[in-house]
Amino acid sequence: MKAREVHKAWLCLGGNIGNVVQTMAQALQLLDERQDVRVIAVSPVFRTPPWGKTDQDWFYNACAEISTILTPPELLDVTQTIERRLKRVRSERWGPRTIDIDMLAYEHVFALEMPDLILPHPRIEQRAFVLVPLETIAPNIKIRGELVSDLVQKVDSSEIQRMSYGHRWWQDTAL
Repeated sequence: MKAREVHKAWLCLGGNIGNVVQTMAQALQLLDERQDVRVIAVSPVFRTPPWGKTDQDWFYNACAEISTILTPPELLDVTQTIERRLKRVRSERWGPRTIDIDMLAYEHVFALEMPDLILPHPRIEQRAFVLVPLETIAPNIKIRGELVSDLVQKVDSSEIQRMSYGHRWWQDTAL
């Protein structure tokens, strides 16, 4: 049997219900415990204003770089399973949630369109809450031909607040 190739992928995690930082940490730990996924880098946590539906509590967001042998659809299935395990309820688009795990980009996949998955993420260039944390771990990846470090300069990030959790916040079980 042929060994599967290892690829990098970039995820954004966030939420605004409950202890979001703890829930994001649990999600990353669940990913890292798998044999087919390894968490390589995790951004700091940022407190961000809601996007899309603005009459709700602020969010906490972070990004992660992973390595995986999973295909993009398989990885999507894994992240959605983790969301359900952590009590994610999909009731309202852009509405409040305990956890959201979005796949932002996948190494060597420059354009993928499926019913449940578009890569790179279709609205990444508009979202400071994604670009600001992503830049801390992957400033040099390209999204539709533009560096993340350039894209972040084009969005309003003035309200985004970097939180003071430690460097390895996602591995801290005392959150």
